[in-house]
Amino acid sequence: MPVVTFANTKGGAGKTTAALMLACELVSRGNRVTILDADQRGWMSRWHAKGATGALLSVVPVSDETIEAATLKAKKRGGYILIDLPSSHDALLARAVGLADHVIIPVQGCAMDAQGGAEVLDLLSELASQCDVRIPHSVVLTRVNAAVTTRALQAAKDFLTEKGIRTLSTAIAERAAYRDVFDRGGLLHNLDTLEVSNLPKALENAARLADEVISLLPQRNVRQAVRKEAAPKAVAKAPLKKAA
Repeated sequence: MPVVTFANTKGGAGKTTAALMLACELVSRGNRVTILDADQRGWMSRWHAKGATGALLSVVPVSDETIEAATLKAKKRGGYILIDLPSSHDALLARAVGLADHVIIPVQGCAMDAQGGAEVLDLLSELASQCDVRIPHSVVLTRVNAAVTTRALQAAKDFLTEKGIRTLSTAIAERAAYRDVFDRGGLLHNLDTLEVSNLPKALENAARLADEVISLLPQRNVRQAVRKEAAPKAVAKAPLKKAA
């Protein structure tokens, strides 16, 4: 039951969008997903309340006082646990980061977002140096123009490279589908291609993101998307005896 926390102390970095993309893709592959909505604005809870997400996905509002118990309960339910955090640097952030198997730090293509992500990285560094708790983490670039590399995006990439921070090769492009799904409810995969522009591109982006994130998680805990082939029988049938 891997726990993935999405964190950045700056608002608008794309935490909720990244978590929703991953949740939709995991559910579409038949995985159980629990989203712990720690943001007081409750964007995930509002989206989920509109229905049509299926029985495999649940969203649970949590606070600093309830997040640990909610995580334990979600682990008993099985599947993936995604924690969507508010834009704040407080005890809730520290607690959610401490619960994670992997921390994803969404960073929009600007220096301010990179600085907000750096505050999360500083917390991770403190946990490693002071508590000997080392939590794997990665940055994902968000709201990227699929056609153009802007100066601001390049500045963010340069900042992360200088810090020696691992950045996912899959960036999250700016797509209408990621806005429309919050208004309409349901999974990304349930949107209508006739009503949402470039939906296949958005779904492809979500699939690549999921593949990369899954590869970073503890594999013993991850349910495979593709069924394994049946194992060969350990003992072959004995040959028939020849007639005397």
